[in-house]
Amino acid sequence: MKRLHSMPFGAQCASGRGVRFRLWAPRAEQVEVRLSDQTSDSSPEHFRAAIAMHRMEQGWFELVTDEAKVGSQYLFQIDGRAKVPDPASRFQPQDVHGPSEVVDPAAFDWQEGNWKGRPWREAVIYELHTGTFTPEGTFAALERKLDYLVALGVTAVELMPLADFPGARNWGYDGVLPFAPHSGYGRPDDLKRLIQSAHARGMMMILDVVYNHFGPEGNYLREYSPQFFTARHATPWGEAINFDGPDSRVVRDFFIHNALYWLTEYHFDGLRFDAVHAIVDDSTPDILTELSETVRRTVGAERHVHLILENDSNAARHLQRNRDGSVAHYTAQWNDDFHHALQVVLTGERDGYYADYADAPVAHLGRCLAEGFAYQGQPSAFRDGKPRGEPSRDLPPAAFISFLQNHDQVGNRAFGERIGKLVDSQILHPALTIVLLSPSPPLLFMGEEFGADTPFLFFCDFGPELAAAVTQGRRREFERFSQFRDPGELSRIPDPNAESTFARSKIDWDSLGRSEHQDWLERYRQLLEIRRREIVPLLDDIANGQATFELIGQRGLRVRWNLAGGGGLSLLANLSADVIFDTRKPQGRLLYASHSTQNGQDLPAWFAAWHLKENGI
Repeated sequence: MKRLHSMPFGAQCASGRGVRFRLWAPRAEQVEVRLSDQTSDSSPEHFRAAIAMHRMEQGWFELVTDEAKVGSQYLFQIDGRAKVPDPASRFQPQDVHGPSEVVDPAAFDWQEGNWKGRPWREAVIYELHTGTFTPEGTFAALERKLDYLVALGVTAVELMPLADFPGARNWGYDGVLPFAPHSGYGRPDDLKRLIQSAHARGMMMILDVVYNHFGPEGNYLREYSPQFFTARHATPWGEAINFDGPDSRVVRDFFIHNALYWLTEYHFDGLRFDAVHAIVDDSTPDILTELSETVRRTVGAERHVHLILENDSNAARHLQRNRDGSVAHYTAQWNDDFHHALQVVLTGERDGYYADYADAPVAHLGRCLAEGFAYQGQPSAFRDGKPRGEPSRDLPPAAFISFLQNHDQVGNRAFGERIGKLVDSQILHPALTIVLLSPSPPLLFMGEEFGADTPFLFFCDFGPELAAAVTQGRRREFERFSQFRDPGELSRIPDPNAESTFARSKIDWDSLGRSEHQDWLERYRQLLEIRRREIVPLLDDIANGQATFELIGQRGLRVRWNLAGGGGLSLLANLSADVIFDTRKPQGRLLYASHSTQNGQDLPAWFAAWHLKENGI
């Protein structure tokens, strides 16, 4: 089977001989293509004389030529001066400053049969960074780990962004060429083989994409397409991407095609959209709506496609369901409220955004479990009293992804500590139970399943001037935290640009040989098996808007999800170091308890138990 996404820009193999090149360059007077058949050297002497592109209407330039073929490397030369890579490049063999390569997607023969994906209720998501998940840091090495993930109980692998970024290492959120998977991880066909292998094992593949900004190094769009950006809106990274101003149609199409490209040409099963609260668009429909409607109308009409948001605004409207319960626009959102409340419960931290949950962390956690968001329009002290969020109670639990850790919540700590380094296993066990057995889909961050000792640090590989600014900026971020008021402590924060920072973030698979790590791995496997056997079959029967929670004292929690046919799923937890006396006996069959109780009416310290009351039982 062949898969090709046809785009109005970039290099595309023509139906006959040759290649069609297209570039949107409204500022340019003249654009030429420079070609080379070299595969490893982009030196100027290896590029042939420039071939002029035909100027078309509305800033477009086009060239169809039989002088290019699959494997040819090329640059666009703007007005006889700047030589730039293709912004829609499918592959950058020599990084973001080098030439692009002509790729024929039809050369890969897909052998995955009639894969249609998996329904969302079955989702157990495993987030990983390709470069640090294995010693080799490649797609091929990751492929060899798929059987391990299947045995764990994972049903969906979520890759941190792959869009090509400057240098050899990066989290991926500084990508500048969104159609080109980072060459350090492997070639496009290596990524396709990884996805095909995952599908053969029944696992979905999800890709994290960044549509709110381009990285600070290696983006040349301003030289020939400044209309990609607008000063009308501001973002944490400077000028916003132009989704709603003059000439925004091509910009919108660029990102919509990017989503369709990953979903069709690479057959990803879903996309996670980074920080959409930083996408500013005052038009109707806005880009998020148009993008989701396009996906649902095309790719999503044929198979299961899951669109996931990261959205600090807690805009519940993006997660609405149709009358038949199907997804209207976006499948789910990372529930930061859930994580932050749980983090405060476990660690007592109050710095930064954790301050919003410090007053009643168990109550905030209970509201997340029963209603989705903790903040549904209430004022946020961290945001200077501004209201945050929209009502989410009527949404299904499936709309909210729960997690104990993710790349942000580990990597944005100064020293990249995982939660297992902050609290002991007695405290962590009930929290893990809540994450893995609650009706919301759980997300794991690579290595957490065996209590990985390695940190996940912030790392990058910028040029010298930018590298120094990033290092200084990283340390400035933590100056307001009480821990770093001592300059000496501040100076200990690892340098993001040091190769050693990247190396320290790699998963230590050898540690799995130690019994304490094996014990954690077995616990995760056991809980995920209970989820598959007991929880997943209930999810379609959970009645939306009817879940309830109540506190037992200050740190005890009871949550119940009613089932449409009668009965219900319930959680009973004590998230404190003291025994809590509870006069109400749990109803139904015990599915799991973090440890046994001496007295049915005493909730031991740091305890969680799940019960299922089935209709008529």
